[in-house]
Amino acid sequence: MRTSHPGNVGAAARAIKVMGFAELVLVQPRFADVLSHEDTVAMASGAADVLTRARIVATLDEALDGIQLACATAMTPRDFGPPTFAPRAFFPALAAGGQRIAFVFGSERHGLANEAVWRCQACLSIPTHPDYGSLNLAQSVQLIAYEWRQALGGFDVVPRTPLADLATMPEVQGALDHWQAALEQIGFLDPAAPKRLMPRLQQLLNRAQLTREELHILRGIARSVQTRCPPAGK
Repeated sequence: MRTSHPGNVGAAARAIKVMGFAELVLVQPRFADVLSHEDTVAMASGAADVLTRARIVATLDEALDGIQLACATAMTPRDFGPPTFAPRAFFPALAAGGQRIAFVFGSERHGLANEAVWRCQACLSIPTHPDYGSLNLAQSVQLIAYEWRQALGGFDVVPRTPLADLATMPEVQGALDHWQAALEQIGFLDPAAPKRLMPRLQQLLNRAQLTREELHILRGIARSVQTRCPPAGK
């Protein structure tokens, strides 16, 4: 509502698009041409389709047309008005309701007017450091969009390495056996009192989820150690 900086509109469009949303409504923005403003387009950075579909309306009632539940946003709870929730705690139950939801944000300088907050059924307050809780408008939109996407099930995270490239358990064990031999050869590991060195190294490699190429590097290091360093005590 009543946004004054075109760049924030573009950044908000980008924020919702990366979370898989597309509907943006502006209530009485400062500039009538805000959706095509140079700063808006620049900050949208690839979310031009969101700007193309965005609507500009004169009232909050118009913006909420077809909405079944509206959530206002505020830095701190109000003395009067709808109950205030932290997004992460509130969103799972909200998502389960299956209603058409709107998230209402205020202007950069003044936030939401009380009358706008009172029109909503819930108020959201993003937990921030108590000494400094000022969030940029687009940052607030990004945080709310992220939390709402998570409540809806999120997105599958693409594995950092194709599973076919990961080393198998026998391959990892082979590398550990190789390292054990090298560590014993240089006297770092006492086979009579090994303690938990090898199990700890095994846990380390398990957490790392090494690729075959990485495992070959480790075995190459062990091989070089065995070649260049004579057995301990000789």
